[in-house]
Amino acid sequence: MKRILRKIRKQPEVPPSSRITSETVAHHRERILAGGRRFKYPVQYARHKLVFNAILISLSALIVVLLVGWWQLYKAQNTSEFMYRITKVMPMPIASIDGRTVLYSDYLLKYRSSVHYLEQKEQVSLKTDDGKRQVEYIKQQSMRDAIADAYAAKLAKNMNISISSSELEGFLKEQRQSSDGEISQQTYDAVILDYYGWSPAEYKHITEGKLLRQKVSYAMDKKAISAIDGVSSAVKKDPKIDFKTLATTIADQTGTKAVYGTSGWVPKNNQDGGLSNEAAKLTKAQSSKIIKSTIGDGYYVIRLIDINDAQVSYEYVKVPLTAFTESLDKASKDNKVKKYIAV
Repeated sequence: MKRILRKIRKQPEVPPSSRITSETVAHHRERILAGGRRFKYPVQYARHKLVFNAILISLSALIVVLLVGWWQLYKAQNTSEFMYRITKVMPMPIASIDGRTVLYSDYLLKYRSSVHYLEQKEQVSLKTDDGKRQVEYIKQQSMRDAIADAYAAKLAKNMNISISSSELEGFLKEQRQSSDGEISQQTYDAVILDYYGWSPAEYKHITEGKLLRQKVSYAMDKKAISAIDGVSSAVKKDPKIDFKTLATTIADQTGTKAVYGTSGWVPKNNQDGGLSNEAAKLTKAQSSKIIKSTIGDGYYVIRLIDINDAQVSYEYVKVPLTAFTESLDKASKDNKVKKYIAV
């Protein structure tokens, strides 16, 4: 009997906190229900961890992709079609000039076109020493061209100059003219694709940039317009004046370059900046008014030498544009040009 009593006395007492009383019943009920909910709705309790892991994985993948893309563009200088499309979707800088960004996609568009022509039309292998030398030259040329277009766009914004859709379409239509009449749009697009690898939209983009640069060049070159005004005035005073002598005289008087030349026999619709078209409107020995070349190489005054049913022959005095090039060179000398790849 005594042994039984000792065993009863030695049994541990239930801790007060674990006893269920009228005061703690609500707490115990909630703890039991919470445990049950973990089994009934397990996803709710793991969702925050899944979301955190998904965000972490996504950020890691994005960082890896960006690093690989940066290496491909700026270190490996990958010029593939895929990387070009990437730079079209995600505008990436390849250089800057006077605070204006030069887009990587514009550089690749020019570079890939020149390489396409080199391989497809001149049949040059890029693996040969000559091919490698030409590729390096194309890189430098494409970079200069892209920088020049970006600089022209910057100046155009400051000068409130733009290219309208009608100007662009008018120029493109002029380019489709041939000795046999106007080439169809489909045929012309096929030729551009074959020679340069450009789609119609890419060709329009390139052309618009060139036209804008020309417009800016004409607007900012006050010396050239002053010199060609001198040429025009001299011809009006003496219609028979010698053009070759006149070019030398104007160059000496104005300090601006003036060039004399002759065309030889060329088609009336020759692709020469509109000079042949203007010559076809003249009579023999008649001189033109000042002509602004549509290819942006300067101002002209021409005199018709001879003409037949299909061709014209003329001489000219040309005053080239220099202000834009000089401004671009100055920006480079003043360290306003930053290149992000080595070319």
